Amino acid sequence: MRAEIIATGTEILLGEIVDTNTSFLAGELAALGIDIHFASSVGDNYERFSGVLRQAWQRSDIIITTGGLGPTQGDITRDVIAAFLSEQTYVDEGLKQNLIDFFSRVGVPMPENNLRQARLIPSAKALLNPLGTAPGWWVEKEGRTIITLPGPPGELKPMWRSQVVPRLQQQSGAVIISRVLKTWGLSESKVDEVTAPLLSSPNPTVAIYARQDGIVLRITAKAPAAEAARELIARKEAEIRGVLQEHVWGVDEDTLAGVVGHLLESKNLTIAVSETLTCGLLAYTLASTPGNTRYFKGGIVINTPEAIFNRERAAELAGNHASQQNAAAMASSVRAQFNADIGIGLDGDAAKSDSVGGAQLGKVFIAIDTGHTEHNASQVYSGRPGQLARRATQQTLYTLRNLLLRP
Repeated sequence: MRAEIIATGTEILLGEIVDTNTSFLAGELAALGIDIHFASSVGDNYERFSGVLRQAWQRSDIIITTGGLGPTQGDITRDVIAAFLSEQTYVDEGLKQNLIDFFSRVGVPMPENNLRQARLIPSAKALLNPLGTAPGWWVEKEGRTIITLPGPPGELKPMWRSQVVPRLQQQSGAVIISRVLKTWGLSESKVDEVTAPLLSSPNPTVAIYARQDGIVLRITAKAPAAEAARELIARKEAEIRGVLQEHVWGVDEDTLAGVVGHLLESKNLTIAVSETLTCGLLAYTLASTPGNTRYFKGGIVINTPEAIFNRERAAELAGNHASQQNAAAMASSVRAQFNADIGIGLDGDAAKSDSVGGAQLGKVFIAIDTGHTEHNASQVYSGRPGQLARRATQQTLYTLRNLLLRP
């Protein structure tokens, strides 16, 4: 099956919002074994949208539209599709009642124009939207499928996973399952190089992507039954883990902070952090992880050594600028202040480079103090300030994870 994505909305073309839906859907379609040959964006213009839809109808089996399902006159997705298929829209009583119930729950009178969102055509089935007022459409006609999804990602993704994916799997006549392996510490090219002998398999397939939390490998298997697909994935996963070893830190929806949290909790350990370069991102990441109160005691963000050390010690450290010595002092100090089992000091600096776009080179110093042993590491990263902070945070969590895994 060949798929095509049409993202609608003049705000996309004006650069007012970033279209993340297309990248999400492209990845999801690849995981389902469905080829995506084209993706486009079109504004809220009836004639241009009709032209894009006509072209998609001629070359694709599955057409997915995002956006344009709101209640205003500018939300034209339903009208364009209805006219293209020569069908009349009508108000579906079930969808109408859903809208009435939604507005009743939020305690707001329902505007009359919201009834536009209750409209269907004869060849469409509604995709319900429990998180908003815009239901989607599933249209089957002349051997093709049109799927309309709302624009907000928070509404699109649950609808896609709960209502669209099962239908697409049923169409394919097979069970398609994916598993994502997450790595840190190797570049995308290095992961590709060392796993190259394992990537040529037609089933399961393996694809490599670079993400903010590292390089990931998506394994996708297709089989008549789920058990057989999982068996194919398990064998391929074992081969990949054998090559990448400790660089694989998690799977699917895992986060490094969550993995570290489970390890700390299983060992009945607590942690506190002190950081400079990351401006509190490490503490925020730990504090945002479910169950963090059982192991995370708190953190300190400092700009100068005087913030946590006495004057004599601060003067000594201030002359060193960012250094491993600073990080070690920060780790031991914060461990003592919070009475934690483990203290982490994260120091670093970012000097502007001459590259385009404000990219910087940042050197990160990580120190982990357990009260019995000290572990020190340093790393150089490049990128914008926000990227440096994220990479330093990930590196710190990865370093701690490896330390906690030691016997």
